[in-house]
Amino acid sequence: MKRKVLNTAAWLVTTGSLFSGVLAAQSKIKVGVLHSLSGTMAISETTLKDTILMMIDAQNKKGGLLGKKLEPVVVDPASNWPLFAEKAAQLLEKDKVAVVFGCWTSVSRKSVLPVFEKDNGLLFYPVQYEGEESSKNVIYTGAAPNQQAIPAVDYLMKEVGVKRWVLEGTDYVYPRTTNKILEAYLLQKGVSSADISINYTPFGHSDWQTRVAAIKRFGSVGKKTAVVSTINGDANVPFYKELGNQKISAENIPVVAFSVGEEELSGLDTKPLVGHLAAWNYFQSISTPVNKTFIDQWHGFIKNSKRTTNDPMEAHYVGFNLWVKAVQKAGTPDVNKVLAALPGLETPNLTGGIAKVLPNHHITKPVYIGEVKANGQFNVVWKSGGAVPGDAWSDFLPGSKDIDADWVKLNCGNYNRSTKRCSGQNYK
Repeated sequence: MKRKVLNTAAWLVTTGSLFSGVLAAQSKIKVGVLHSLSGTMAISETTLKDTILMMIDAQNKKGGLLGKKLEPVVVDPASNWPLFAEKAAQLLEKDKVAVVFGCWTSVSRKSVLPVFEKDNGLLFYPVQYEGEESSKNVIYTGAAPNQQAIPAVDYLMKEVGVKRWVLEGTDYVYPRTTNKILEAYLLQKGVSSADISINYTPFGHSDWQTRVAAIKRFGSVGKKTAVVSTINGDANVPFYKELGNQKISAENIPVVAFSVGEEELSGLDTKPLVGHLAAWNYFQSISTPVNKTFIDQWHGFIKNSKRTTNDPMEAHYVGFNLWVKAVQKAGTPDVNKVLAALPGLETPNLTGGIAKVLPNHHITKPVYIGEVKANGQFNVVWKSGGAVPGDAWSDFLPGSKDIDADWVKLNCGNYNRSTKRCSGQNYK
């Protein structure tokens, strides 16, 4: 009898421990963070990891979400594109996260897309990209080409009088597809193919002397020349240094960048770069009450008042708040119910406007063009008249202009208006 009582007590203790473990697991909602913390992209992505940790911390201080604490699960795909897919599978299949905030480069996003669709995960992607895609399992909170690249070219053409174009990029899908769109757009605008120079260099490229000299020669024929830069990651540091070494200033050959923000400039001597441009949907220098609060929150969280904010950080701010609203609306973090709740949701951005989730899983965003200042910040020289809806498919490519993305009525990411057919996901 004594042995039976002891065995029963032991069973109760074991069962109680297992039950409390289940309750503990049920009292948390896991949030995946999939950003490179090492390798060539760490210069840009580490800050985004910290941004999500800050947002999680702030939400937990409000009482969590649906009465549960948010628990971050951080992995390092190390700027290794196949490793992104492995880490995504780990987050979804092993860690059972409810949502993932992550990726920077398009090649990393395309690496994880099949994983998210197979496992029915939810990814918030915070960086400007080339378009030509709309996945049911991705919310694209960064800019599509019509929210960044096209307005930047229009500005240079109309306001600066640019006639010759250098499309300079890192050799991967985002620069190549974006430049394909821009080349088609420039040709439609009457620019001669002889006045368009396109070049690609590898990730981490550091020896820019020969290439910058070639840009200088291309811009010395008497026509106003500009560089449209889709150079990504730490290759930007030696690129801008070489521009300064060869005395290429914003007055003679301006550069407009799509991947250089305050974070990247913080590691450079910006004096030779004053007047060069960047096109984004947010700048730290934009003065609004909500942006001031965000900057103060960031400095307090990171415990460094000199750390900058930037556009992809704002995209994560917007994306995280949209996810929280969707979970609250759905009453559950279940991916299918959250995806159903997201289209049509709105949340304030940091520049004084509203971000709205569209049926194509992109959002509305304002567009800004800024000049580099000596202190590493940007002076806004142009802005759009309002929020621009993100286009998943380009109006300037023959294979794309007839395609729509609509996950509400059509339940399709690439519906062809001519054939009236949905051709499924696109992984070009």
